[in-house]
Amino acid sequence: MAAKEPAMSPSDTPVAEVLDRVAGPRRAEADELLALHRELSGAEPVVWAGRIIGFGEYEYRYESGHGGRAPELAFATGSAKHTLYLVDGFSERWPDLMERLGAYRASKACLYLTRLAKVDRGALRELLEHSLAETRAQSA
Repeated sequence: MAAKEPAMSPSDTPVAEVLDRVAGPRRAEADELLALHRELSGAEPVVWAGRIIGFGEYEYRYESGHGGRAPELAFATGSAKHTLYLVDGFSERWPDLMERLGAYRASKACLYLTRLAKVDRGALRELLEHSLAETRAQSA
């Protein structure tokens, strides 16, 4: 029996197919996030796990020995929110940026935005830049 592909892996799914699942203003915001992530990463988008649009790639390994691959920067857009995947602990690392950001929710490595109109684009850009730099430094 062939080994099962990890859930978090790149696919051949077209990026447009994933973006077309969302309509209205959130689709325009997804296009904006796509352009920003592409610009900052210098990489072309690839669909991971069937719905996450990722840029660049790195390998990670935890002390437990578990490891895998992940995009350096990534986001997913749904009908209710945008989910941006950042470096672990980003909100504690850069509280000044989080304070400037505007309306958001956060978990350990995910930033949830309901609308880009409610966030400071400069703070968002800086947050993505810091997260990308930290991810690249950790994987070097």
